[in-house]
Amino acid sequence: MNLRPDQLDAHLARPLAPLYLLHGDEPLLVLEAGDAIRAAARAQGFSEREVLMVNQHFKWDALTLAAGNLSLFGDAKLIDLRIPTGKPGREGGDALQRHCASLGAGILTLITLPQLDWKTRKSAWFVALAEAGVALELNAPPLAQLPAWLAQRLARQKQSAPAEALEFIAQHVEGNLLAAHQELQKLGLLYAEGALTLDQVRDAVLNVARYDVDKLRTALIEGDAARCARLLDGLRGEGTATPLVLWAFSQELHALAAVRAGLDAGQSASAALKSAGVFGTRQQPITQCAQRLRSAGLQVALLQAARIDRMIKGLTRGDVWDEFLQLALRLGGPKAAKGTAR
Repeated sequence: MNLRPDQLDAHLARPLAPLYLLHGDEPLLVLEAGDAIRAAARAQGFSEREVLMVNQHFKWDALTLAAGNLSLFGDAKLIDLRIPTGKPGREGGDALQRHCASLGAGILTLITLPQLDWKTRKSAWFVALAEAGVALELNAPPLAQLPAWLAQRLARQKQSAPAEALEFIAQHVEGNLLAAHQELQKLGLLYAEGALTLDQVRDAVLNVARYDVDKLRTALIEGDAARCARLLDGLRGEGTATPLVLWAFSQELHALAAVRAGLDAGQSASAALKSAGVFGTRQQPITQCAQRLRSAGLQVALLQAARIDRMIKGLTRGDVWDEFLQLALRLGGPKAAKGTAR
């Protein structure tokens, strides 16, 4: 059974399921959900807890022993199984499936995983876990939804802020929900309950955004030139290696060029995506971007990426970061780069 994160509180007020599976790309949300489940377990009589951390030395027999090693006093037990890599391997996958088949009274299992790719989600062990209990996917809200997320968090501490203040916070903590959580807590300590002003928020919030190449790739595909410029500034300020940034550009450019070529050849979007090796959640944004751009413009963009590569290697003169910005504008929408890649 899949559960939305906003349904968790109401769910935990009822008798607990025998197994909970947490996974996603945002550690703060995974941690908070795990804490909520552990607190509910204690409240419902699961007084014992055994933590199992899967690493290279972990023996999967430990899971079987934990499930069978009940307290002499008959206390209910929580097995807190953590798989940081998200890859239990064949032996672990088999052990997890056996565990699902033997769930019984007096044992509650909480399994924590990182963000998983589409292939892992289709594995037999993951499907068995999701069917045996409750699965929650806990991902960071996208930038467009981050202000609403911040408003909900402020409401918990009986504060509110105008839309422009929420936008200001979102831009300064993008990609780092833990920092966002800390900044909101700071607002709660600095100011009384009630409405906050934009000036108060500006004075309190630090620029703690975690600019990373994955978000740059997303902004490129969405054609959001302003966000690309902001992310590039952040990456440059953090001293990010230029080859890594070029890799982000190149990955998307080659995918877009391949999909665009397939569409030009008369292929359906699904066939073009498959040929280009684009799967999962990337399919829709890649398709939309490829439909927006033309093959000629993408070929020019690939040539510019090759020029940047020569700059990085010292074979050609130029400002690498300015070239990155120009390349981002080339991939942007009509307003961002009219006449460049259209």
